[in-house]
Amino acid sequence: MTTTSHVLAEIDRRTDDLIRLTADLVGFDTTVRGAAAEPARDEADLQEYVAGRLRAAGATVDVFTPKPGDLPVSPQTPPGLGFDGRPQLIARFPGTGGAGARSLLFNGHIDVVSAEPRREWTSDPFRAEVRDGRLYGRGTCDMKGGIAAAVVVAEALAALGIRLPGDLLINTVTDEEWNGAGTLASVGYGVRADAAVVPEPTDLDVVVAQRGILGGTVTVAGRPGHAEYPPGDWRTGGAVNAIEKTMPVLTALRRLREQWAEDPAHAHPLLPPPAIVPTTIKGGEWWVTYPASCEVALDVTYLPVQADGGGWASRVRHDIERAVREACADDGWLTANPPRFTWDTELPPAEVPSTHPLVRALTASATAVGRTPRLLGEPSWTDAATLTRLGGTPAVCIGPTATRPDGSPTLHTIDEYIEISDLVATAKALALAALDMTAPAAAAP
Repeated sequence: MTTTSHVLAEIDRRTDDLIRLTADLVGFDTTVRGAAAEPARDEADLQEYVAGRLRAAGATVDVFTPKPGDLPVSPQTPPGLGFDGRPQLIARFPGTGGAGARSLLFNGHIDVVSAEPRREWTSDPFRAEVRDGRLYGRGTCDMKGGIAAAVVVAEALAALGIRLPGDLLINTVTDEEWNGAGTLASVGYGVRADAAVVPEPTDLDVVVAQRGILGGTVTVAGRPGHAEYPPGDWRTGGAVNAIEKTMPVLTALRRLREQWAEDPAHAHPLLPPPAIVPTTIKGGEWWVTYPASCEVALDVTYLPVQADGGGWASRVRHDIERAVREACADDGWLTANPPRFTWDTELPPAEVPSTHPLVRALTASATAVGRTPRLLGEPSWTDAATLTRLGGTPAVCIGPTATRPDGSPTLHTIDEYIEISDLVATAKALALAALDMTAPAAAAP
């Protein structure tokens, strides 16, 4: 048997262990925090569990807790963000070395979205259950199954006595579902490789591009007054309805979104058009009072071509604010009291060329395990962007199926699940990619 055959057979032999490991990881409640001060859950216990397995397989493991201020300065996270109870993990299986050997990083986030409403689940979301060839539980698909696959690959290689030419690294992180702080902290800690794979759910397609995300709030001012009396003239102290004054702002945002979608300069072969989506609205103080303010939260997605020189959204912010300002120019109140923007979470877009050796290796490995991989873009965002943009590590995603037979997503849903066949296929694809990518690059003809 060839080395490849031995590795694939070893992963098949470890299928039950792969299922158990995924189930074990699901059993740790690592629901993502919604605010900086929210207490930790089971993140530290999960990281120590993974660390123990990787150490037993021969890795050098570092479980570290970033301190406030350790993160690279960027718009991704709030200043002074702490990680008490939320450590990060980096494990290294050293390669044999030699000229041209390349290191490969597997990166995965241990946090999961809320399982609420838990009463609607068929089974306990934190006690994984096998039914009809699927493993159900919060995080099975997104993305504890992918982490388990990476760990089992490393264990399988070690059990077979295979040392790759280049280093194999495994990086498990927190906070991806919030703002990517864990991978950002890992980058600040010095985590680097020649290439990285993030085994997010992708239907075993290879995701090479993703949009950036910008979060913010636009606040429109009004002036309170009794709603059952005529408001009077605002110029002489009359009431102003902030909710009604928000309408031209929403219209301006919709029109800008439509312009972006129609602009050939914003066309991308793999990604949806950029978008501005109002997601929450809060206005008013009392049901018989003209509202004094109205706030609208915005979710903005933008393309790599829209990013500024540093990869961030300064030009996008400028375009949005200008569009709103121009739309308000004919309204005296809004001219005198312009809508106020507050920008917070910002996650960079990224793209890895389709000709990159990692893309070729993953395409070949997915094909070898019986899939027909496509090159795709990610409409949302993953930690691959942080690694690519800020970590000097070109990163792409490949992982298990993320859709039900009807096309609806399995991730972030009630009764989230992963197909067991996909779990095994993901591990095999990662193993083949590791064998390929860590070898010295072939000389150019």
